[in-house]
Amino acid sequence: MSTCLLCLVLLFFSVVAEATYSPGGFHHLSSLRQKKKTSKSKPELPFETRYFPQNLDHFSFTPESYKVFHQKYLINSRFWRKGGPIFVYTGNEGDIDWFASNTGFMSDIAPKFRALLVFIEHRFYGESTPIGKKSHKSAETLGYLNSQQALADFAILIRSLKQNLSSEASPVVVFGGSYGGMLAAWFRLKYPHIAIGALASSSPILHFDKIVPLTSFYDAVSQDFKDASINCFKVIKKSWEELDAVTNKKNGLQELSKKFRTCKGLHSIYSASNWLSGAFVYTAMVNYPTAANFMAPLPGYPVEQMCKIVDGFPRGSSNLDRAFAAASLYYNYSGSEKCFEMEQQTDDHGLDGWQYQACTEMVMPMSCSNQSMLPPYENDYEAFEEQCMSRYGVKPRPHWITTEFGGMRIETVLKRFGSNIIFSNGLQDPWSRGGVLKNISSSIVALVTKKGAHHADLRAATKGDPEWLKEQRTQEVAIIEKWISEYYRDLREEN
Repeated sequence: MSTCLLCLVLLFFSVVAEATYSPGGFHHLSSLRQKKKTSKSKPELPFETRYFPQNLDHFSFTPESYKVFHQKYLINSRFWRKGGPIFVYTGNEGDIDWFASNTGFMSDIAPKFRALLVFIEHRFYGESTPIGKKSHKSAETLGYLNSQQALADFAILIRSLKQNLSSEASPVVVFGGSYGGMLAAWFRLKYPHIAIGALASSSPILHFDKIVPLTSFYDAVSQDFKDASINCFKVIKKSWEELDAVTNKKNGLQELSKKFRTCKGLHSIYSASNWLSGAFVYTAMVNYPTAANFMAPLPGYPVEQMCKIVDGFPRGSSNLDRAFAAASLYYNYSGSEKCFEMEQQTDDHGLDGWQYQACTEMVMPMSCSNQSMLPPYENDYEAFEEQCMSRYGVKPRPHWITTEFGGMRIETVLKRFGSNIIFSNGLQDPWSRGGVLKNISSSIVALVTKKGAHHADLRAATKGDPEWLKEQRTQEVAIIEKWISEYYRDLREEN
């Protein structure tokens, strides 16, 4: 499921550390690499893989726009009967297999609804690259990477699939988590004639145009750790000064490389700083109640486990040593890593491409206050703009998303316009502070859980799931069932 969001981001730029976050991924502007080494083997999934020919550009009629690329999608028709509902996952910023393997909720409920399951990969990610490996090399081709083109891809593929199945009356419900959740909500608003409803999980659609405070993301990360242990919060907050002190020594980076057990000598303090902060941020995001392996293999409620490590050190121990030990839970829960690769990571989930979206439409500025446990910084939009110009030759459009999809005064606008959207959020997810947390109308509802993490509801059910998570999923099923029942009733009356 998305995180990915992988990612998915939904992101901010920290000019000092040269980093961006997305709901599906954490990338460095200098390296565009995943922070966690993972297996490159594809998960075994109960889906058939197919490819659909898509036009490069849906919004112009120049000869170039008719260039065709093949979009990957996954399909499972085991429980489906002709005329039955179609559940579509609107793919995030990464390999669709990754999201399908982490979105077990759809498979769990497919038998009840006799639903066809479809997971569509987002253009320019995974295998769905218009010009192969060269797709990300040029701003000329990357210009076709945006959310509007992606939504049109989804719409065209869904219509074609229904026609080929001779089941054009089948109701479609779209699902998505993180950036994929944003796409699901926007798809329902943009293409109501194709999808009867949307489940948008952990979708920070209000993280644009300063609708929410710039510090909200990091405030939430810090609150998660503070709730687990005040001492843990304080230790991590103090560790950055010790990190600076070590690197300011003669041969400081050499000492830090040894302390952090790096595979190769560090060239920059930012590598260590980002390695630490990345672990804390991602652990806050995926603070699931049961063991999981989304961003990394982790135990249930990993924030609490990190803080137990910090609090378990003897009095007088270095704050930096404690912070390193806690971060190691994220990168080495299995205990198999002999050393840590901090500067030469690989992109195992096909996330490359998000950085361009961050530099164009997905402009979600953030800052980190002095009250946070992470290093404070102020948002520097001018420096961000310069970085984007330097790398891609493009200027960000910070107001485009709210112009194209809305967001300002969303309660007033959608109350009179939209319908059939579930916005689900867990308050332990830092992205929740940019999400819809209150009901907008009787059919645009917010399902909020106090202890939920990043699209936890979309994960497959387990025996260890707490009651609050079971109840959230039960509510979602009931709402979707109502949408589908109303659709079939209207269809009968129409005929």
